[in-house]
Amino acid sequence: MSKQLQEAYVVAATRTPIGKAPRGMFKNVRPDDLLVRALQAAMAQVPNLDPKTIEDAIVGCSFPEAEQGMNMARNAVLLAGLPNTVGGVTINRYCASGITAVAMAADRIRVGQADVMIAAGAESMSMVPMMGHHPAINMGVFKDENIGMAYGMGLTAEKVAQQWKISREAQDQFSLESHLKAIAAQQSGAREAEICPVEIVEKFPNLATGQIDIKTRTVNQDEGARADTSLAVLGKLKPVFANKGTVTAGNSSQTSDGAGALILVSEKILKQFNLTPLAKFSSFAVRGVPPEIMGIGPKEAIPAACRAAGITQDQLDWIELNEAFAAQALAVIQDLGLDPSKVNPYGGAIALGHPLGATGAIRAATAIHAMRAKKLKYGMVTMCVGTGMGAAGIFEAV
Repeated sequence: MSKQLQEAYVVAATRTPIGKAPRGMFKNVRPDDLLVRALQAAMAQVPNLDPKTIEDAIVGCSFPEAEQGMNMARNAVLLAGLPNTVGGVTINRYCASGITAVAMAADRIRVGQADVMIAAGAESMSMVPMMGHHPAINMGVFKDENIGMAYGMGLTAEKVAQQWKISREAQDQFSLESHLKAIAAQQSGAREAEICPVEIVEKFPNLATGQIDIKTRTVNQDEGARADTSLAVLGKLKPVFANKGTVTAGNSSQTSDGAGALILVSEKILKQFNLTPLAKFSSFAVRGVPPEIMGIGPKEAIPAACRAAGITQDQLDWIELNEAFAAQALAVIQDLGLDPSKVNPYGGAIALGHPLGATGAIRAATAIHAMRAKKLKYGMVTMCVGTGMGAAGIFEAV
């Protein structure tokens, strides 16, 4: 006998600032420590909630090894001071790891297997580089029918730019707008509700005294947005993935460090602990596309997520479309006819950075708090995914 699904509500959503990799403000901060900070900040948003009611923590990470290995989720749960009864599992769907964690946590609640779940993501591209420290690729990837899996991300962006006829000028203009929107959001304080400050402790040897000097500073803003960029500056950058290509470092997402965390609960817990929901998780979809044009993935996932939520694309009020590359973001906007004014109003990954497995959780915090501040109904987080996928999750105001 079928059982009606229950609703999954987001009651806390936060993220750390995003640092530039590999030489930015978090270059010496472990990703599990960033995750601990995000978990503690999320818990602080719901002081009435008994932490013993939390069943599990699902944490996304694209390259779960070294400092972000050994089941970072469970380790961070314990380091954050949560009860031993709270589980933890680390999952990987590359760039969609964070939003997949949210969807999985919501599903546990919706089918009645849990009442309180943590969903999060963390990534340090300063400490664990793209592809990890010791990539070992299956040689079958290099067969003709699979060769698209072997393309670097930048080359797939070039393929999308060619197929969807996205010019270099359009990519640079999109990139400039990402920076301008990010700077405007910082200056207006629009992101304050979503960001939890992080204290950075730095230690330096003092040769004169023979002691260790300790310096502490608190950061509360993303590091990547540049007020000094311009079309002229962007136009001087050379293509980095193809000799006569259009994809440059300036119109690609920045490598980054960061973490985000959400707490989801059932309606029973809402009432039991008198919690205020920030949003309701409505739907999630993931779809595959040819690996060589992986950046176009959201064009398949977005319609599927809208159908699952029972809404039309036009009903989306806020769209966090991860800017892996300007080329793929513009191709998705163009192909689906998305309203550009609804896409990344506070800037995206080109200006702010893309800490891979953390991005989905980070962008979810952005969308949820923006929806509340502006009294919007539906918000979406979507991104392309390596090896040819697109993912999209939709939140509904309550």
